[in-house]
Amino acid sequence: MSPPKSRLEEGSALQAAASRDATPPRSVHAHAGGHGAADLGPLGGTARRAKGAHSSTQSAFARSLGRPAETAPARDWRDWGYPLLVIAAGLALWQGAVMIGWLRPIQFPPPSKLAASLVELVVDGYPEGIGLGTHFAITMQRILLGYLAAIALAIPLGLVIGWVPLLDDLTDPVIAFGRSVATLSLLPLAVVWFGTGEMAKVFLIGYGCFWVMLSNVVAAVKSVDPVLIRAARTMDVSGAALFRQVALPAALPRIFSGARVALGVGFMVIVGAEMIGTIRGLGALIMEARTFYRTDITMVGMFVIGALGLAIAVGLERLEARLLPWQAREARRGT
Repeated sequence: MSPPKSRLEEGSALQAAASRDATPPRSVHAHAGGHGAADLGPLGGTARRAKGAHSSTQSAFARSLGRPAETAPARDWRDWGYPLLVIAAGLALWQGAVMIGWLRPIQFPPPSKLAASLVELVVDGYPEGIGLGTHFAITMQRILLGYLAAIALAIPLGLVIGWVPLLDDLTDPVIAFGRSVATLSLLPLAVVWFGTGEMAKVFLIGYGCFWVMLSNVVAAVKSVDPVLIRAARTMDVSGAALFRQVALPAALPRIFSGARVALGVGFMVIVGAEMIGTIRGLGALIMEARTFYRTDITMVGMFVIGALGLAIAVGLERLEARLLPWQAREARRGT
């Protein structure tokens, strides 16, 4: 009868048995050297699954672009109720301040006067009987033409510049210079180059939007997480596929942010652009009302421009949520 084993000896025996069980048979290694992972039995299945995961990961970003956005949770009434309460309280305070004499009506027309002026613009028109719908449509056309032309030029150009370091180094001073030139300072040149017609107005709006959009697209591509690039390259993704499947989806959120900033610039430029030889458009409406001291109509024109810009910005946000569903999920997860 052998003496009892110590705890140390028992642990060593168990460890040796475990290592023998974990070591695959020599024949398996021989097959692996000759025929690859497909002949490894259970290990071959693991290799095939890893290979499938490899190929599917390469196109994960591309597939996500075509995937419909998830349905957002129902918004709470406070999301829209509180802003409406704040607006209503502000209008009530404004009306009360005018009625008790704290504000002069000629400088700060009360909301009741602005409502009457809005009806006047819709029914009678101003100036020369031009209705608010005409002003709205013409301004919308000018902004969209300049804005869309700027977007169409800036996005592909910015993607190329941001992806090629040499082009980025060469064009960085040019982009900085272009952004520094105030758009309305080109007003005299626009008249000389294009006359006082529609082309001069569209050019000014497009110029202001272009440089903002271009710089944002370049920055979006340059700010792509290098970890994503390295991870894709380890999976044999390179060249155009690397840009299309990794860099572009990662840059899209900032590109959309740049699009909203550029839209704001377009609405700032429109008032100055419509000073050129026209009485049609919301900017021209504001300028004509200022000339004849119609502060009420000036404010109505300002509010209409603001509402139009807000509507387009909300539309861009909805489009971003649909094209970039992973951004919407991350935003909801963050809240």
